Amino acid sequence: MSKELIFGHQSPDTDAIVAPKALAYLQSKLGKDVEAVALGELNEETKFVLDYFKEDEPRVIETASNEVDAVMLCDHNEPQQSVSDIDKLTVTDVVDHHRIANFNTEKPLFYRAEPVGCTSTILFEMFNENEIEIPAKLAGLMLSAIISDTLLLKSPTTTDKDISAVKALAKIADINYEEYGIKMLKAGTNVDARSDKDLIDGDAKSFTMGGKSVRIDQINTVDLNDVLKRKDNLVSAMKDEASAEGYDLFLVIATNVLDSNSKAIVVGEPKDSVEKAFNQQISDDTIDLPGVVSRKKQVVPPLNDVME
Repeated sequence: MSKELIFGHQSPDTDAIVAPKALAYLQSKLGKDVEAVALGELNEETKFVLDYFKEDEPRVIETASNEVDAVMLCDHNEPQQSVSDIDKLTVTDVVDHHRIANFNTEKPLFYRAEPVGCTSTILFEMFNENEIEIPAKLAGLMLSAIISDTLLLKSPTTTDKDISAVKALAKIADINYEEYGIKMLKAGTNVDARSDKDLIDGDAKSFTMGGKSVRIDQINTVDLNDVLKRKDNLVSAMKDEASAEGYDLFLVIATNVLDSNSKAIVVGEPKDSVEKAFNQQISDDTIDLPGVVSRKKQVVPPLNDVME
């Protein structure tokens, strides 16, 4: 049996690091030879999580076909979000909670997708279905991923399954998830210590909408002004990256994790699609997004509908 690598999307968030670790543990218990790796450096929130639970960081890879023939995908399926040589690999398994787009395989595969708030919620179900016990440390990591993706169960992506999973995992990890969750979210909001490039790339994903290349980044903060005071520099960095990478439209969304509101910095065209999608006007490269906290549920669908 050949070894397989498991990884989340590029510019990984906490779920894109934790979910591969959880799937790797599950697959190893089922007799598979696997390794969880990452497709980018960890953000501050994820570093806090791994340090808190004394878990090693995964190694970061740029290509996979030089190591293995087959891989498993977590927390993504779109090829532009995956490893650079995904076209040279056989995908045997996918566990994801996002839309399915531009994805196809030559061979049959295991594909598990559910409209829940976090991939780790699906993995919690898979552990239960396979009657495999979740260790306390892994339970802490998995509840961290769910807290991250659902903003402590406040995001509109949150489902009853996410809530049940967090409560069950908190019991296994023996942790007060509400107190811990606030500390964890705040750990990832120190934007002053981050460079302009890190801010626009830290949690960025690429999409194809209406034949256009759209890049959407999200920055969590406890004060929107911490991001907006750097707008001119961020716009410059966004324009440079859009030119270099061929992005038609680039959005950087700053989200206040305490009051669940956002503002977006917008570069490129078609800007009118952004205005139509959110029924707001862009002024000085920024647009108000009241009540918006979820890129997956509140940003990508309406923007895609307008652009398609």
